Amino acid sequence: MTALHDPDTTSELHIARFITDGLDPKNVIIAVSLLTGLAQQDPLVGLAWGAEAIVFAALIPIAYIKYGIRSGKWADRHVGDRRRRLLLIPVIMASVGAGIGGMLWLDAPRQMLALVVAMLATLAVLLPVTVFWKISVHTSVAAGSLAILATAYGALVWLAAPLVAVIAWSRVALRAHTVAQTIAGGCLGTIVAGLAFSAMGT
Repeated sequence: MTALHDPDTTSELHIARFITDGLDPKNVIIAVSLLTGLAQQDPLVGLAWGAEAIVFAALIPIAYIKYGIRSGKWADRHVGDRRRRLLLIPVIMASVGAGIGGMLWLDAPRQMLALVVAMLATLAVLLPVTVFWKISVHTSVAAGSLAILATAYGALVWLAAPLVAVIAWSRVALRAHTVAQTIAGGCLGTIVAGLAFSAMGT
């Protein structure tokens, strides 16, 4: 019997898939958008702007990904083929950019604008790296989100950092990334999103 059919290995892969799907970039973006909204002086207004961020940074991109799956552009919602990601990331950047335009036009709170700018900045750095290396978007988004929330709520947020390690493990266990790719993604997200949000939101 091969290792692939070993009960323990199969169970581990199921857990890894559950983590990868449950803490994918879309879901993390939804969470960080709502939590950043709640941190605003007027939480209801903040949540409204969080919803706007979710539409342009999560819902429109996932709709495009689903369209790509139906049309055969990519095999699954995680878009495992690095070359296909080069087609996807610019579309997501355009959607996020449109969201930023709406925020500027309607005078969104500074931190909410900073949140979406941080997302765009992260994508802008991920894109050229993806040209030659399949850096992890999962860990980049997760770590960047923690950096944003640590600025909004305080340093205790970093106690949730093990979640990024768990996500990294799931991506490696599923052979979607190497350890180096997940670590690089986490470092990139922390630095780029953290700096962008801090620069604009404080």
